[in-house]
Amino acid sequence: MEIKEAAVKIAKELSDRKGRDIVVIDIGEKSSFADYMINVTASSERQLGALGDSAEDAAVKLGLTVKGIEGRGGSGWMLLDLGDIIINVFTGETREKYSIDKIWSDCPSVEIE
Repeated sequence: MEIKEAAVKIAKELSDRKGRDIVVIDIGEKSSFADYMINVTASSERQLGALGDSAEDAAVKLGLTVKGIEGRGGSGWMLLDLGDIIINVFTGETREKYSIDKIWSDCPSVEIE
């Protein structure tokens, strides 16, 4: 499976779990650490944890290795490192504060459907 296809499948799983404002960004041309970044907003800290767990489960089912998870519990931001895919799960306030989407705004987005 192509990494782009895996990123889209994970994004769809996050959508099914009621994640909001999901974007998949192709950062491969601008980044040395990953090819795709998925950003998603959770409506609460509790949902943030649930979305992180769902992303981790989806990655494992797709045969991807979870290399690291940062930010569980109360931080407003969870990052999952899948190697070629980075997943950021934010609360709305934290996503707005750090503006990760703006940092990568010169990179193309991938259609999720």
